[in-house]
Amino acid sequence: MTAEKSNLHPKNLHRNPYDFEQLIACVPDLKHYVFTNAYGNLTINFSIPKAVKLLNKALLHHFYHIKNWDIPEYNLCPPIPGRADYIHYIADLLAGNQGEIPEGSMISGLDIGVGSNLVYPLIAHQSYGWKMKGTDINQDSLRNAEEILEHNPDLKSSVKLMVQPNPDCIFKNVILPEDRFTFSMCNPPFHDSEESALKGNLRKTNNLHKNKASKTNLNFGGQQSELWCEGGELAFISKMIHESLQFSSQVLWFTCLVSKKDHLTKLTSLLKKVKADFKTIEMAQGQKTSRIVAWTFISENDRKNWF
Repeated sequence: MTAEKSNLHPKNLHRNPYDFEQLIACVPDLKHYVFTNAYGNLTINFSIPKAVKLLNKALLHHFYHIKNWDIPEYNLCPPIPGRADYIHYIADLLAGNQGEIPEGSMISGLDIGVGSNLVYPLIAHQSYGWKMKGTDINQDSLRNAEEILEHNPDLKSSVKLMVQPNPDCIFKNVILPEDRFTFSMCNPPFHDSEESALKGNLRKTNNLHKNKASKTNLNFGGQQSELWCEGGELAFISKMIHESLQFSSQVLWFTCLVSKKDHLTKLTSLLKKVKADFKTIEMAQGQKTSRIVAWTFISENDRKNWF
């Protein structure tokens, strides 16, 4: 039996080994990709996009009651346990020193770059009852996210979608004058070019196959806006920090994932420069370590009265 994934957040529903019998009951097609590995455990080949997508569909159905989740073949297929971790660490952040996680529709979150998969809003609402707005520059991605909501009509009043009309903007155009968000979140494009994204995908493929491949076709899925942008992760988050100043009174906590630890020095220096109160939250999924940078311009006293 596979050990508990103890590096995941204590509230993460995916700490225990996957029960493939339950998951196959939710999504019967998954059975075609499940096999017994050398250790006697049921698993899938995580380098096969179709297998990963069906696993995600089953996890979202079984744990979060999401029906008919699907994404196009060319879109990024996110690992559900890691996405859930981000949500639970945000919940801890909002709990603050009181230790009580605020739940319900009074909590409003903004997902920058929601993508076609809609995973962060789905998990956030189903776990804590939060209201969510998801934005993206890609209208095809938003159309697919809207289809997911059509299949889950009970979520439509709590999860809203909005296009970002200007790819050079992050918060501008999507935070309206009347908006007030408890938090924003973002999984930014990591790479600075298509070539870099392809090389990164090749490394992942080699690690999963334990052998060397000579080429790749982005078998993990993902389009440009999901995987790369000019300047990569550091440039994107730096722009996000600068732009957050314009909306400093409308968002309690701005947050963003940071994949590369080396970027933290420059990012924390920038946060000091703009006079934000900030913290870094460590996360780990499997062999990968990531972190969340969270910052706020709201005074500690006013934070207590935000809810």
